[in-house]
Amino acid sequence: MKHYNDTTYAILGILTTECKSGYAIKQLIDRSLNHFWKISYGQIYPTLKLIVQEELAEVRSSTSPGKPDKNEYYLTSKGLQTLKTWLEQPIEQLPTERNEILLKLFFGRYQEQDNQMLLLQNYQLELEKRYQTYLSIEQAILNHESKDKDSDYWLFTLDYGKRTTQAAIEWCEFTLEKISMG
Repeated sequence: MKHYNDTTYAILGILTTECKSGYAIKQLIDRSLNHFWKISYGQIYPTLKLIVQEELAEVRSSTSPGKPDKNEYYLTSKGLQTLKTWLEQPIEQLPTERNEILLKLFFGRYQEQDNQMLLLQNYQLELEKRYQTYLSIEQAILNHESKDKDSDYWLFTLDYGKRTTQAAIEWCEFTLEKISMG
């Protein structure tokens, strides 16, 4: 089997949902995947072009009265099999986190304590906002009228985000307390 980059597999996965146009794919990425997997708008169309060239999807033009024509992408059986094969492969490596607050804290002895505290407090506030966003997403999934076959899996990934964010908030509280004791 040919190996593709992770963006290709992500878009193959997105094509299993109701998202069929480049615009709809970008919206789904912004609403959900973007919290744990970054794909830029500039990657979507070249990847869709590759997927069609590789016969992993086919493109169909759709028309709506009063709207410009749009291309919609549909997985082929080869595309679905490629996705399934990739999904069954073991994880190649644990993710490593690039975290600016940890980098700054690592060299914290060269920073004023008040500034350390302020950085951590601001970081904690941003984490709390993220957590609230996750709660809103969770409610939107749970309140969706027609339960999607994928919703349990979306909730699993969302739960991971909630738990890691909650752990980071608790770490901030702990670290702020330790720094204030100086």
